[in-house]
Amino acid sequence: MAKTNARKILVLSGPNLNLLGQRQPEIYGTDSLEDHMRRVDDAAKQFGLETQKVSAQSAAELVTAIHSARGSCDAIIINPGALTHFAWSLHDALASFSGPIIEVHLSNPATRETWRHESVVAPVASGTIAGFGADSYVFAVHAVAALLAKKK
Repeated sequence: MAKTNARKILVLSGPNLNLLGQRQPEIYGTDSLEDHMRRVDDAAKQFGLETQKVSAQSAAELVTAIHSARGSCDAIIINPGALTHFAWSLHDALASFSGPIIEVHLSNPATRETWRHESVVAPVASGTIAGFGADSYVFAVHAVAALLAKKK
């Protein structure tokens, strides 16, 4: 297999996102996580980017993936799910990553329950994309591509 010089995005999906398309479709839509990841791959290819995807049900799994991405990935797109609001271990792990980090949410947490309004990820993210449903992940890829282009 030929070695590639393409830049790589780690795409992280937190707890319960594996249930997308089944869980609360009135909030999260009817697309599955696999549907979203196909769109991520399509968008990434347009920019000559590769993806590595991790879907995890715990903060520990996500932290391990972030640690592994140091030195091997150029950017991170993360939808931490409910961990967004309290998983300081994610905050600390992401703070150790030197590339762009985009936080993604299909719904807009600011318009939902009060406990969803704070993000422990936002202070270490390059930006947050929220509330655009199925387009949120694609917008995140576009944001990563723009930020990586500035770093060339």
